Amino acid sequence: MSDSASIQRGLARLAPRLGAGGAGIADLQRLTGGASLQTWRFTLLREAPRTLILRRRAVPGDNALSLEVEAALLRLAGAAGVPVPDVVHVCAPGDGLGEAVIVSHVAGETLGRRIVAGEAFAAIRPALARQAGAALARLHAVDLAIAPALPVLDAAATLVSYEAIFRRIGACRPVLEVAFRVLSRDVPAPVPTRLVHGDFRTGNLMIDPASGLAAVLDWELSHLGDPAEDFGWLCVNSWRFGAMELEAGGFGALEDVRAGYASVAGDAPPVDRIRYWQMLGSLKWAVMCLMMFETHASGGDPSLERAAIGRRVSECEADLLALMGANA
Repeated sequence: MSDSASIQRGLARLAPRLGAGGAGIADLQRLTGGASLQTWRFTLLREAPRTLILRRRAVPGDNALSLEVEAALLRLAGAAGVPVPDVVHVCAPGDGLGEAVIVSHVAGETLGRRIVAGEAFAAIRPALARQAGAALARLHAVDLAIAPALPVLDAAATLVSYEAIFRRIGACRPVLEVAFRVLSRDVPAPVPTRLVHGDFRTGNLMIDPASGLAAVLDWELSHLGDPAEDFGWLCVNSWRFGAMELEAGGFGALEDVRAGYASVAGDAPPVDRIRYWQMLGSLKWAVMCLMMFETHASGGDPSLERAAIGRRVSECEADLLALMGANA
């Protein structure tokens, strides 16, 4: 039985538990996802039909958080005022869908180039940076006493982890070698850990052209760490989608993100700490690009997408040189 057919059957059985009057499902469509994580959209049939999203792990064993933990984080973040999809159902083994969670559908756009350059988003773009900052402040204020168990990753641990991957790959990249040395030398002093999204960037933010930030998506890299990490990752050049002059995700200024954050939290991480995490973010993405190329070259995944992403390491090197030059 195909994935589509088995998922159709499983969701149809679940329909009465997904909402009052649920009588079945229709319009099942796979949206995105590789071999590991899949995203499907479908309509819950009832008096007032409702569009829902199924996130399903097809291949177990990767290093991401479980979808059950993701669902717990969505509930916590939503209760704290972060815009997120509502959790409708966390699938149990008897549901026949494997590791999966069903959430509400949030309308909007995630494609970076449309968000940073599309005419439909021109009116809302000036507000996005402050909205992003306010969302981060609420996220970082989540009470860790009620959060699920999460890994702790500070700057030093992150550097060790990515350098180990870089050494294993064995790539000869002088710019990355220098970046590891500079970042190891300048590791910032520890701060109290907070809940960190871990992948807060354009592409993982659902943007409504009328109201702006509609939902923060993709929580599988969440951990406990330095709040400045989320700021730095948002500012990595690769997530600006060509709008280089707008350092916060290609849609705004870092100072506006910090202002939005301070409007909720009272203050914001200092710029020099954010710049450190921005540089570390560029280095992380460079190593990820190398990993993509290694997967392609070894035949593990011969797709053109892996090869194309692998070539982007040169962009990261240019970004790292610029950041190191600015901090020299």
